Amino acid sequence: MARPYSLRRRLLVWLTLALIAVAALAIADTWREARDTASSLSDRVLAGSVLAIAERVIVTEDGALEVDVPYVALEMLTSAAQDRVFYRVDGPAGFITGYQNLPTLAGAGPEIVYSDAHFRGEPIRIAVLRRAASSGVSAIPFTVTVAETTIARSQLTQTLLLRSAIRLTLLIVVAGIILWLAVGFALAPLYRLRDAISKRALDDLSPIEQQVPKEVQGLVDTINSFMTRLSSALEALRHFTGNASHQLRTQLALAQRAETPEAARAAAGAADAAVVHAERVLAQLLLLARIDEAASDRLGFSTIDLTDLARERTGEYVVRAHAAGIDLGFEGGEPAPVAADPMLLGELIGNLIENAMAYAGDGAEATVRVVPEGDDVVLEVADTGRGLPQGQVATVRKRFSRGESERPGAGLGLSIVEEIAALFGGAVTVASEAGRGFAVTVRLPRAKSDQITSR
Repeated sequence: MARPYSLRRRLLVWLTLALIAVAALAIADTWREARDTASSLSDRVLAGSVLAIAERVIVTEDGALEVDVPYVALEMLTSAAQDRVFYRVDGPAGFITGYQNLPTLAGAGPEIVYSDAHFRGEPIRIAVLRRAASSGVSAIPFTVTVAETTIARSQLTQTLLLRSAIRLTLLIVVAGIILWLAVGFALAPLYRLRDAISKRALDDLSPIEQQVPKEVQGLVDTINSFMTRLSSALEALRHFTGNASHQLRTQLALAQRAETPEAARAAAGAADAAVVHAERVLAQLLLLARIDEAASDRLGFSTIDLTDLARERTGEYVVRAHAAGIDLGFEGGEPAPVAADPMLLGELIGNLIENAMAYAGDGAEATVRVVPEGDDVVLEVADTGRGLPQGQVATVRKRFSRGESERPGAGLGLSIVEEIAALFGGAVTVASEAGRGFAVTVRLPRAKSDQITSR
């Protein structure tokens, strides 16, 4: 048997995992935003330095380029992170001033171009601008490259990310507490239902009237239906066992007081008949339990030919019917496929035949008939016996009801037939008239004939 699990714990685990997953995505997006923000701020300062240096490039009287690098151009790049700043200026003839080995970008234009590189074993951020200095006669192009290490921007990114992570962590903690309370509140009706059931007396099979959510109402309705059926079955079983024990005691007492061997044998025979009757009732009670079990396994039904099954079951009863004075026969030849459990469907047919044998009377005819009709298959068991008055037809369809008090049997046959038919999606009709026979018709949905499974 599978180990029980906690619905509360499962809900909390899955909801918390979903919350953590969302938080992780939020952290990743926050890191990207923090990185872009830090880079954008640092690039603006870097651009200011490039423009400040470019403004100080002039043409000397001999036509050469000269640069007076202003201190403020480099001072604006200093930070608490102690980033180091590098620059270089190149003219048409090549390097003019600065760090000659500092990487630059070929093909830079009048707009500042940014790039990441490494210098002296450290990561740096480069800004490159290409301009021209006018000599009054011509323009001399030059390139300004400014770079700084990335310590400050990395620290800024980490700071922004850390603050966002702290806020998200607090949010997760608060949301987790809310989830814990919300799940507990949502499951509270189930706990009340559990307590209400556990406080019941062992013999209390009355319906549960505890208010529950609509998602659980179906379960409560099923439990109530089960307890109603169980109560009815237990009451009938108590009634049956009381009657059976009384009959056995009576027959055994008669056997003890019998004055002749014939009287003793008659009493013993009556006791034996009571035992056989008890066995039959118990067998039908077990069959009712089997029907309830099959109801939860509808997908396990196979497609069988009702004609073959009915013919086979009828043949099994021919000898017994003849001994009871009943002329039992079968009519049907066309395939009649239905989706059902072969054992239960066979019991349905057997119950109808036994019902005819028990009640039709000596000299009656009983016929088992199977006829396909459109989308349905019709099974009919009819006899020409004494029948029942119209007022008793509805009564005999109830569990443990036998109509007239002198009628033999357990009073379960037709009830079992109706439950089995309903299990297979069918319906049962009963027709009878006093002195004109008794007929039970079972109509079942027809299945595809190419799906018939051999039994």
